[in-house]
Amino acid sequence: MAWNQPGNNGQDRDPWGSSNNQGGNSGGNKGGRDKGPPDLDDIFRKLSKKLGDFGGGKNGNNGGQKASGFGGRAVGIVVVAAVVIWVGSGFYTIKEAERGVVTRFGKFSHLVEPGLNWKPTFIDQVRAVNVEAVRELAASGTMLTADENVVRVEMNVQYRVTNPERYLFAVTNADDSLRQATDSALRGVIGRSTMDRILTEGRTVVRSDTQRELEETIRPYDMGITLLDVNFQAARPPEEVKASFDDAIAARENREQYVREAEAYANEVQPRANGQAQRILEEARAYKTRTVLEAQGEVDRFSRLLPEYKAAPQITRERLYIETMERVLSHTRKVLVNDKGNNLMVLPLDQLMRGQSSAKASAVPDSSSNLLRLPPPTSNDDASSNNNSGISNNSSGSFMDQRRANAQRNDTQRVGGE
Repeated sequence: MAWNQPGNNGQDRDPWGSSNNQGGNSGGNKGGRDKGPPDLDDIFRKLSKKLGDFGGGKNGNNGGQKASGFGGRAVGIVVVAAVVIWVGSGFYTIKEAERGVVTRFGKFSHLVEPGLNWKPTFIDQVRAVNVEAVRELAASGTMLTADENVVRVEMNVQYRVTNPERYLFAVTNADDSLRQATDSALRGVIGRSTMDRILTEGRTVVRSDTQRELEETIRPYDMGITLLDVNFQAARPPEEVKASFDDAIAARENREQYVREAEAYANEVQPRANGQAQRILEEARAYKTRTVLEAQGEVDRFSRLLPEYKAAPQITRERLYIETMERVLSHTRKVLVNDKGNNLMVLPLDQLMRGQSSAKASAVPDSSSNLLRLPPPTSNDDASSNNNSGISNNSSGSFMDQRRANAQRNDTQRVGGE
């Protein structure tokens, strides 16, 4: 038999076992083994009736129908208002330096960029993470060194969030994990270094070793952060020995200062000494070159003079002698006296010549007018007679004029004898 047998024998049943007779229960499903899924129209009808009863009470059929209509409209208004509020509450803004991490029912969904965005309320949750700000983390504590000393160290770590998803969900708290890793790395590096090295010249080494070890520690966790810098701020010895360590540090700083001053002095003196040495070498090379060239010139001159000397030895010898004497005596104060005459020279001719030269320079520019001109002597007898007459006439003149005249006369005689 078909499931929907027509006629009264099948009681006009639908697939869920409900009867369509006019006198039966028209609003529900029959119980027993013929029970099926509920009728949606009946459910909505009953729900509307209950809401109408709640809004208007039981005031008869007409009053119930009006109350049911008013209650339906109120429900619709409430539903629409709730939808509007739900939609409006889903708008949010992400700042320029932030990225939004969206989780749907607690599970990561996607990232949102800066700007105005929307999410379904009660379904998605958004957490804004700043990815441009430089964050700082301070680590400090009293630590044991390799030489069994105690030192207090302070360090500052700067980092930035580069992956918001990993930063939020890779570990429970990325900042706390980084703090613990920093403390572990710093204690490991301090434990391998001596206190003297930490307090003096080893600060840079401690800083670089700490940064390298910290990066190696956090790399397996992939926390979505990137280290920017690790600053080794301070390292202090215990208060009991702080004065002694301060003296030791001051002594080392003075040593470094003296070393730098010595290096600066060496850098200043050494180039000057190198320059002087180079100048002396250049002068020696120039002197060598000049001496060689002069020797070559002398050799060439003598080579050219040799044939002339062989042709006329006497004349060449006298010419060389005269040239040599002229070159030698031209720079000396000499007075040449002709001893062929009978005159006795007892006068300081050199001084007289200098006095005469100074008198000429202070007198009239025409020096030729100051010369005492005497007639050339003819013979020795005439010279002696003239000398005697000059001496006798000098009684009325000055003695200095007589000396000057005698000197001029001797020069004239010398020139005449030559």
